[in-house]
Amino acid sequence: MNEQASSARASVSTPAPASTPAAASNPAPRPGAGFAMSDRGWFVGAGMSLAWTVPILFTIWEQPSAADLVPTLLVIVFAVAFLLTVPVMRRLPPGPVRVVPGAALFLLSLTLIPWLGADVRWLWTFVGVAIAVSRLPIWGLWGVLLALAGLTFAVGMVDGADIGLSALNAAVILSVSTMMATLTGNINTLARLRAAQGQVAELAAERERARVARDVHDILGHSLTVITVKAELAGRLMDAGSPAARAEISQIEQLARGALADVRATVHGLHGVSISGELAAARAALESVDVRPDLPGSTEQVPTERRELAGWVVREAVTNVVRHSGARTCRVRLDARGVEVVDDGCGPSADAPSGSGLTGLRERVETAGARLTVGRSDLGGFRVRVTW
Repeated sequence: MNEQASSARASVSTPAPASTPAAASNPAPRPGAGFAMSDRGWFVGAGMSLAWTVPILFTIWEQPSAADLVPTLLVIVFAVAFLLTVPVMRRLPPGPVRVVPGAALFLLSLTLIPWLGADVRWLWTFVGVAIAVSRLPIWGLWGVLLALAGLTFAVGMVDGADIGLSALNAAVILSVSTMMATLTGNINTLARLRAAQGQVAELAAERERARVARDVHDILGHSLTVITVKAELAGRLMDAGSPAARAEISQIEQLARGALADVRATVHGLHGVSISGELAAARAALESVDVRPDLPGSTEQVPTERRELAGWVVREAVTNVVRHSGARTCRVRLDARGVEVVDDGCGPSADAPSGSGLTGLRERVETAGARLTVGRSDLGGFRVRVTW
């Protein structure tokens, strides 16, 4: 019988639980970071705002030099540069360099001074918008906008404009720029939230895959071990002409049907185990390989909320006893603080790699807030202890 059991243990292999992916490293800052606003959306909004340049054109065309196309072309260049603000910034890395498109607009506006004089300050609202969408740090953003508004007010006063009109010009720059900065911030916040939702969904899917893989491994590891042992035993009994072979084959059929039902329940997230059921299964499995089971007669000492976890521990530990230990005795002990499974087999080996079954069990135990320890038992074999 021991030869049959040893041969069966050596021949059993079960699927290992899926490994969790390595944590992704934080990417380095890249061009375009912080720009969730689409180019199309920007072109629509910016194109509509260019209607504010029409009064500037009328002012130019009312002058005696209206036939001169240079100022009109300069306004057109200014408008095109404004439209290209976000596409250009998208290609720039985060930081102060993103103020360049706004600075370029400001310099372009100064080229119209020969035709507009101090009235060129009315174009600086576009400069403020270009700065507002640059995603500069808050202190830098407000510093530049306040400086631009102050310059606008000062130019108006030097030009002899009414103080109210100069203040209105500065207020328009601040208000429109603040609105655009807030809008840009909200768009990017929404984009980050959507990205975070996608990451949460991916993590949830990965966690569910790991759960299913772990459960399938634990279920099939136990069931296939017992099925293999019983199948080999049934074959030997059939060769000997023993009528007991029929009973073994019937048990194999029942085990296979039970394993199939467990796999289906696991895939649908409905599978659960009980410590009493696992103790009964452990007795049958151990006796099948001629290992003497020393099992508790009651499970009342285990807290209700810990009985499923205790069942998983007994299932995995007894499966390892059947498959690997070469033991003659397996002892299971239960108490209010934990569960322990020991055997008198070959015991732990320092050179042996950590099995996927124990790895999955450790993940299950730690998820439940308990602690798993393994080592040599007082019987000389292997010891698995889970405490909560």
